[in-house]
This record gives sequence, structure tokens and C-alpha cells, in this order.
Amino acid sequence: MKKRTKVLALVLALGMVLTGCGSSSAGGNGSGDGIKDLVTWETSNREMENMVILNTEMANDLNVLGNCVEGLLETDAQGKLIPGLAKEWGTEDGGLTWTFKLREGVKWVDVNGNEKADCTAQDFVTGLEWVMNFHKNGAANTSMPTSLIKGAGEYYEYTKNLPAEEALSMDNTKFLEMVGIETPDDYTVVYHCITNATYFDTVCPSACLYPMSAAFVAEVGVENVLGSSNETIWYNGPYTLTEYIQGNTKTLTKNPTYWDKECSLFDTVTIRIIEDITVGFQLYQNGELDHIDLSEANLRTIWNDENNEYRDQLVEKLPRKYSYQMHFNYDKYNEDGTPDTNYNTAIANEAFRQSIYYGLDLTKYFERTNFINPLKCENNAYTMKGLLYFSDGTEYTAKVKELLGFGESDGKTPVRFDGAKAQELKAKAMEELSAKGVTFPVELDYYIVAGSQNALDTATVLQQIFSECLGDDYIKLNVGTYVSSQTKEVIQPQLHSFVINGWGADYGDPQNFLGQETYGEDTAYYSNNYSNINNATDADLIATYKEFTDLVNKANAITDDMDARYFAYAEAEAYMLQHALSVPTLLDISWQLTHVNDYTRSNAMFGIQNYMYKNWETSVDAYTTEQYDAIAEEFYK
Repeated sequence: MKKRTKVLALVLALGMVLTGCGSSSAGGNGSGDGIKDLVTWETSNREMENMVILNTEMANDLNVLGNCVEGLLETDAQGKLIPGLAKEWGTEDGGLTWTFKLREGVKWVDVNGNEKADCTAQDFVTGLEWVMNFHKNGAANTSMPTSLIKGAGEYYEYTKNLPAEEALSMDNTKFLEMVGIETPDDYTVVYHCITNATYFDTVCPSACLYPMSAAFVAEVGVENVLGSSNETIWYNGPYTLTEYIQGNTKTLTKNPTYWDKECSLFDTVTIRIIEDITVGFQLYQNGELDHIDLSEANLRTIWNDENNEYRDQLVEKLPRKYSYQMHFNYDKYNEDGTPDTNYNTAIANEAFRQSIYYGLDLTKYFERTNFINPLKCENNAYTMKGLLYFSDGTEYTAKVKELLGFGESDGKTPVRFDGAKAQELKAKAMEELSAKGVTFPVELDYYIVAGSQNALDTATVLQQIFSECLGDDYIKLNVGTYVSSQTKEVIQPQLHSFVINGWGADYGDPQNFLGQETYGEDTAYYSNNYSNINNATDADLIATYKEFTDLVNKANAITDDMDARYFAYAEAEAYMLQHALSVPTLLDISWQLTHVNDYTRSNAMFGIQNYMYKNWETSVDAYTTEQYDAIAEEFYK
């Protein structure tokens, strides 16, 4: 019934997505006992800022909320789609129409586990209407439905042009007239796609298609939905968020009404907010955390001492699904609210951007994540490695790098680094920008969370790289701090020259990456929230962005030949990188100490469920390097 065997094969072929739980080879380090109450962590710059899963595209929110609300499908430890609230699904017409048969008996509950209502097909209608109603949800999570579901984009524009009061009071009547979703009965949802979307089901583990109960909206009031707290939202997932102390802890408690009675859940999951991973290591040593990533300093200390008590417990983590980029701000402001004209003029210059793209040897920056194998962290594409493959087995980002003319690493320096070329570009940029009145050095402002020694040390390394590679006469990198919210304190007032941020796919197609950077489109997350490219005034920069956008949209239109589609996206991506509109920086492959078998977690290259605390295998004793190697070997057989 399902028509996306290619995508599944591609995900499985990578070798970075991992095995399911319950393997006897992964048993808990001798004791055989698992953890009942998991204690995990996030750093303070990744605190939640939103309690409504439909209204956020930030991993710090979704990693928690994905345990509170469940959608149509889940992903397993191999990255495969498996049933969620939909027990059956498929398409019979090559991806034009997708039908999902829901399981009965799923309940919405409040924070204390008290039943509120049944979860039915109507909740998926209410959820999608909320997402696509401009005055209810802004533009959050609209890019996927707009590009895939009939009428979704038109409905978004329709509501955008309505008075807010009218749009907020709308029920689903007009929505159902315009948008390709129907519910033949209480437990069937049918989506009608704009074109043959053979990968549409990979969208289902993403927040844009999650349900919302109309009864919940009625209970809190439509005007209060986006201000909901953990005590007012409704839950249908494996956990309820029973405690939320901002900047301190969050506690997820097992939902007694959860539909999947066969799965393994923790009694509680406590997420502690820590200043940085150096502090986290101390908590791990004290038995207060069940796993911790290691800072460069801590990893070096343990690695270089064969007698260290943790030496035989070092585990290199699996690659996270995020491709990290340096995202430039093309409409920057100073802290006094005036435009940063000197910087804005410089960053609009292509040679200036390209000098950064080619001129930074990021090896020492990679060592902050993985000093043992630093070049494993090298990232030369915008799309995440391993998302998909061409029919001949060529991995998508390998094609991008081929188009960019990059060969294989020599194991000593990053592939992209070209010091001589960067110096030529520097000279060109200085000549062109001096003629426009730009003064040097151009100051770049980079912000980190206050109080994090690890973040400060990493930023200091980045400062040194800029200085050593490009020269203090050219660029001066300033490091600023924010207290609690990067979004409110830095991004919204547009103080940043760039941010280094990671994007993970919401579904199995390059459009989900490249569509975040297009010009003049409300659905482009980075363009509207980080780069502010739509406010730029430089004609050459705008023309470059428009050309990139045209290339993306041409790729979007190819639906009958997936190889041709992927190649067109690869050309668009290579164009974006050749013009240094964004600069790839990092793949997150760090080292850890852990009581969690990561091979049993969801390890999908798309969706929001890799942090769903379901069917995780754990051990009261820490896993050893030898055990992890054995687990990996067994899986790769």
C-alpha cells in the first residue's frame, strides 16, 4: 500500500540510523536492570519558549512537546516510519491522495491524566486549520502543507487578508471548502496533495500535521491558545508535562491512558537545565544525570589518562540529524536601534561572504565537539547528510559536493578551506567595499548565552580562527551575551551578524532544507526569522537570492522523476553555497558517557520524534566502550 520504498531504503542505507530496542546484545551492562526515572539535560540556551506544538519549529520546544502530543506516524530506531495514531496508511494513486486509518480509544487528557475527550479525525482538521490560519498561528509550520496539500497555501493567504477578529472566529467550514483534507468518518483522515508526493507520509512525524482538539480551543479560548502553559494544554502522547520550572527543570510523567500498552516508558523523565556541559559532567559524576556530552577539556583529560575511571566508558555519539550553518543577518541593527550600515553593506558583498566561506580553517572549532576525530564534524552541504539518495545509491550531499568541486579530505585540513583563494577574495572585497565607504575591520557580532564557560571557550576559538585566517585588519569578531532567550534578546531585535544554528528535516525531501532560505516567501523560516533577507536593499544580493529561489522552485515542480528532482535541488544548493548565502559549519558528532543505549532510540533523519522517550533501553551501570562497539557490530551485521 505504501509507495515510498525508495525513501525508506535510502534512510536505511546510510548506516547512521540505528537498530530497534530489545536486542539481547545490548543488555544493560551486566546488571540487566534499566532506569525507571530518567534524568537528562539541556543547556540553558535551549530552554523551552513555547508550549503549543503547532506554533513552534524550534527543537528545544519540540523535543519536549513531541512526548506530550502524538501524530499520525512514529519513527523507530532505524529511522523507519511505523504506526502512531494511524494504524494503517498509504496511497493508491502515486502520492496524490493519502489515507490514514486511525486507531480508536485514544484519549486527550489534562496535565493530571484526567480524560478530556476522544482523539478523532476531526482533531487533525482542527490542527491543520490552526496551522494554516495566519491570525491563529502566524507562519509557523506552514511551509510543508503549503507545498504539499491542495488549497493550503490559498487558505493561508485568504486568512492573512482577513481582519484578525474574523479569522480568529472562523470554524472549519471555509477551510474544508478550500483545503484538500477530508474525514469520511471519525477515524479516517484523507489528504489530497497538489502533485504526486510520494514522500508525504514522511511529513507525518512533523508538527505541522499534529492534531488539536476543538474542545481544547473552546476550553481555553481561541485568543489564549498560544499563551497556554503545561497546566492548560491537552495531551495524547506518552507523557504529560507535570512540572515546568523555567531555567531549572521539566518533568514528564507517564500518561496512564496512553494508547500503546505494549511499549516501554519511564515513570518520569526529568530534564535539567544546566549552564554548560562542564557543569553537566560534574552532575554526572555525582550520579545526578544519566548521560552527558563531554567538553573538549573533559574529553582530553579522560582520553589521555588510561587509568581514568571513565576511560573505558567513552562512547562516540551517533550523528545528530542536524546540519549546522552560519546564517548571516542581512539587515542588522545596533543595540541603540540604528542600522549597522557598515556591516550590512559588507555582508551584501559576495566576495566578502566568499572570503569567510573559503577562508576559515574550522579544525579547532571541530575539536570543541570532537577532538579525537575532528574532521568527522566537517560539514560542506546545507542539507543533512543521509537524508536521501539517488536511485543509483549516490548520497544527496555527495552530489552537492561534487557540483561544488570538493574532493575527499586529506585527513588534515577541511576540504573547503582554501587560504590562498580567501586572500584573493579578501583583497577584492576590501577594494569593492572601500569604494562604498565601508571601514575596516568590519565588526561581526556573535552572541552566546551568558554564564556558559563552554560556550565562551567555543566562541573564543572562533574568534581566534577569524583572526588567524582572515586577519584583524579585515574582520573583528565580537562576542556578546544574552541572558535567557536568544530569540527575544538577539534575533528579534536583529543584533546578530550571524548565528550558528542547526536544521533537521521535517520530511524526506531537500525542499524542507532549501525552502527555509528562499526570498519573498512567508514559509521560509530562516529568511524571515534569522537572515532578514526580505529587508535587504542591495540589488546584487537580492538578484542572487531570487535566482536561488527560482532554482528551488524549479526543483519543487519536478514530481515525476525523483532523480531529476534531487539533482535540481543539488544544483540550487550548490548555487547557494557558491555565492555563500549561508556557510555550512558543523555536523554534531561528539563523545559522551551514558546509561542510555542510543541504538534503541528513534534515529530518523526527519521529523520530531528522536527525543520521544519511548522504548529506550537503559542500564543502571554505565555502558562501556566495548559494549557499545559490540552493539554497533551486531547492528551493522
